Amino acid sequence: MPSEKPRRFTFLLLDRFTMLPFTAAIEPLRLANRAAGGELYSWRLVGAGRDWATCSNGARVALDGGLDAEIVPERDEVVIVCGGTDIAREATRPVLTWLRKQARGGASMGAVCTGAWILAEAGLLDGRKATIHWENHDGFAEAFPQVDLYRSVFVNDGNRLTAAGGTSSIDMMLHLIAEAQGDAIATEVADQMLHTTIRTNQDRQRLSIPTRIGVRHPRLAAVIARMEGNLEDPISPARLAADAGMSTRQLERLFRRYLNRSPKRYYMETRLARARNLLMQTEMSIIEVALASGFSSPSHFSKCYRALYGSTPYRERGTGAAPQA
Repeated sequence: MPSEKPRRFTFLLLDRFTMLPFTAAIEPLRLANRAAGGELYSWRLVGAGRDWATCSNGARVALDGGLDAEIVPERDEVVIVCGGTDIAREATRPVLTWLRKQARGGASMGAVCTGAWILAEAGLLDGRKATIHWENHDGFAEAFPQVDLYRSVFVNDGNRLTAAGGTSSIDMMLHLIAEAQGDAIATEVADQMLHTTIRTNQDRQRLSIPTRIGVRHPRLAAVIARMEGNLEDPISPARLAADAGMSTRQLERLFRRYLNRSPKRYYMETRLARARNLLMQTEMSIIEVALASGFSSPSHFSKCYRALYGSTPYRERGTGAAPQA
């Protein structure tokens, strides 16, 4: 049975935090204690309110305290920011001040889901490696160029820990448990959670392109990967076809057969999806969003955007933030 003082985790639950990444982070700690037959870890829940934090799904979680309490970080303590929807609104002065104070006190700083946005706003990820949910990746990269952003499921950069969201919290916590307690306990925790594959910080967030589009065609997947990697500077269908070793007509038939749209249309929809994320998640101007999405003309951008989404970029920005996982 463990005899040392348990390592403490403090979870900062922001308003409208996403429940899944939070529970996926706290449950491995409970199960590690169970596997060890003693208290390896302890935890507490804090938030801007004194009594409750509200999830994005409407559920409420009781807090152990607010940010005004005088809490001194313990040795080896880890503070994890749990974010969710409308994350930029949660970067309030009390929250940022509290986080900076915990970091100065020696705590390791972590985040799950969109919580990395708040750590970045506090200046706690400057010059560090980090990750964030794929839906927020482009907006984060534009807002915080000083952060070395990755698309992996989690990133461990010394005393900075970030997980992308969803079940990636499980992988990050299993990584920490294995580091401190050994692979045997981490594997037992994973087994209890029916987590059959433990991902590493080398695994990427999103499903493979064939899985996402429901088609296993190597050349089609390769072309789509080229498109997704070149949204700011679109590649012509002729160039895409030539690089994939086919004619433009063959490329057209391939897209029509499997995706029921032309390569040009598919590429346009992908670029507009990126533009929508940037509109909702950043303060970039409409012109900047257009350029970052491969449109040289704001008027053309607005016309294409309205055709797909039924609203102009200007009106869209006034509707509030898009849902975030």
